[in-house]
Amino acid sequence: MATMKIGILGFGGLGQAAAHILTSKQEMEWVAVADQKGFAYDETGLEVKACQDSYRQQGSVGSLENIGTLSSTSIRDLMRQYPVDGYFLALPNLPNTFMGSVVREFIDAGWQGVLVDALKRTSAMEILLDMREELQAAGITYLTGCGATPGLLTAAATVAAQSYAEIHAVNVTFGVGIANWEAYRATIREDIAHMPGYTVEQAKAMTDEEVAKLLDQTDGILKLENMEHADDLMLELAGICPRDRVSVGGVVDTRNAKKPLSTNVQVTGRTFEGKISTHTFTLGDETSMAANVCGTAFGYLKAGLEFQQRGWSGLLTAADIMPKFVH
Repeated sequence: MATMKIGILGFGGLGQAAAHILTSKQEMEWVAVADQKGFAYDETGLEVKACQDSYRQQGSVGSLENIGTLSSTSIRDLMRQYPVDGYFLALPNLPNTFMGSVVREFIDAGWQGVLVDALKRTSAMEILLDMREELQAAGITYLTGCGATPGLLTAAATVAAQSYAEIHAVNVTFGVGIANWEAYRATIREDIAHMPGYTVEQAKAMTDEEVAKLLDQTDGILKLENMEHADDLMLELAGICPRDRVSVGGVVDTRNAKKPLSTNVQVTGRTFEGKISTHTFTLGDETSMAANVCGTAFGYLKAGLEFQQRGWSGLLTAADIMPKFVH
């Protein structure tokens, strides 16, 4: 496979982490990026530091000299003007319809290639599932729910389920440690939207000051239970178990890089001999949220590119196929 030309949509904490990961890859080259106010493209490869400096100091990667363009329709303009094999959509999905609206732009533009997201919410993924036939007709290979959870842990649960004749429960528990929440503003707002008493609309509308006040009240800790996470939909679609047997929750520490607890997925079922057992897959505490999300997303992006080259298009989830390792 030739070197894959990759773009990143969104350049907040997750997008910047994704860019760092690509600097060590030989099989993928980062050539395109877009934020809310502009985009940048360099067929010879973008430099992380230059993009970060432009984003932090001038408000957009579009301010980069020679290779940047300021635009209020940055994703559309980038996608229409420059050739890219695939994009990682490192975008905040607030409101729930946002990711679907981005995908709509790709379809309407007649773009063909691979798209991968790290979507979280079940209701947001259902919007994409309604677009399956359109994606296939457009020649777009779309892989959804390809972060850590949903994503890495959902795929692990799918493999672990093979030991059983029936799955009784899949429980995902995650711990996230972030030294500075402002590096992941959009991600933290998405987490707040899962808390009792908050809606997606309320979380999206919160100012940074309001978020900081809430975190002061909780000592920087967000405890999340029975989240609306697309792991349930993905495992149901894969035929593993009904969605009501899947639960997701966790703890996010917004003031310490160390995870407050180990991230794991437990799959409980009945074997063909009639025995009840539980498989547990635990992520190493040293792996960050960014490593687990972005690494997984690029693994699925590579798999998607192989499908694209074979002429397959349409929509799959992380529970449908295995990711490929990106060297």
